[in-house]
Amino acid sequence: MLDFTVNLTSLGFEAGLSEGEKELVYLRSRSAGLTVSGCAHAVFAYELLSLLRKKVNAENGCTAKAHLCVGILGGGHMGKQLAMALLRSSSLKPRHINISTKRPETLGEYSNMGVECYFDNIRLAKWADVLFLCVLPSHLPQVCAEIRCHLPSRCLVYSFTSAVPLNRLAVLLDHSFLIKPQYEFVACDNVTTIWLLHNQVTSALRDKEVISALFPLSMNGGLFLDQRWVSAVLYSLLNMCTAEKLSSGTTLQLLNGLFKTKTLTYHSFVNTPGASDLKNPGDLFPWISLVDAQTKDTPLSDLVSRDKGLRDCISVMYYNVFFKT
Repeated sequence: MLDFTVNLTSLGFEAGLSEGEKELVYLRSRSAGLTVSGCAHAVFAYELLSLLRKKVNAENGCTAKAHLCVGILGGGHMGKQLAMALLRSSSLKPRHINISTKRPETLGEYSNMGVECYFDNIRLAKWADVLFLCVLPSHLPQVCAEIRCHLPSRCLVYSFTSAVPLNRLAVLLDHSFLIKPQYEFVACDNVTTIWLLHNQVTSALRDKEVISALFPLSMNGGLFLDQRWVSAVLYSLLNMCTAEKLSSGTTLQLLNGLFKTKTLTYHSFVNTPGASDLKNPGDLFPWISLVDAQTKDTPLSDLVSRDKGLRDCISVMYYNVFFKT
């Protein structure tokens, strides 16, 4: 039977809106764009960390824990979207992800896939190598007070709570191994429609046009990402190697191998005036505060901004996460 209502503009979303309300329609695109880009960039960050973990294990001859434990704190809309994006668009296995939420009984779809769902934020914080914060800003102070004494120093916290500034979040958690992407949105009628092409994040992440619009170093579609996010992700990789007591020489070898480049040197990450360019390759890199990496100019942010070859390597890796070659 034919559906005679298909394509009738009188039944469309905007048909009953006043002129004043129509001016706010761009907020739909903004919300969808932020959700899709947030999930895409989180998947990319996870994949980089996962790939490096495998390289580090191979270097150390360790196979005891070849995977990263991923925790999602919050099972609302954002937490669910992120969990599905990670499960469908990355190499993450259901058994390596846990979700803590006040209502775990609402996550039956994920439990059936093999994801462990419960309400115990402290347990999640102690267990996770990467902890994604997907809670409402109003709940954040209580959540942070609950988990701050239980976060291992090497646990990377990745926050989706956009209304809370990074420095404030660092204080609440007493934790500097922390990433919080900063997005800006400019409403443009000719580009924002890309974010409304898909009803599900997972389908959007299979669309080459969408993924191309979300290249971290050259976003379009009205969305812009603070470029220091890329530096923070790269510094998180550096810290992973430092936590494993890998020498600076081995760390650089692994990171250059990961990005298929020869660009990265000791001074790409650390600014040490007066130090020899030939840094002792047996020394460890210092532990880097990711809060500083996202709030200040760093040697790495400078390198990324001026080295097109490195930017191209990062973009290729990003694209290959979603479309394996």
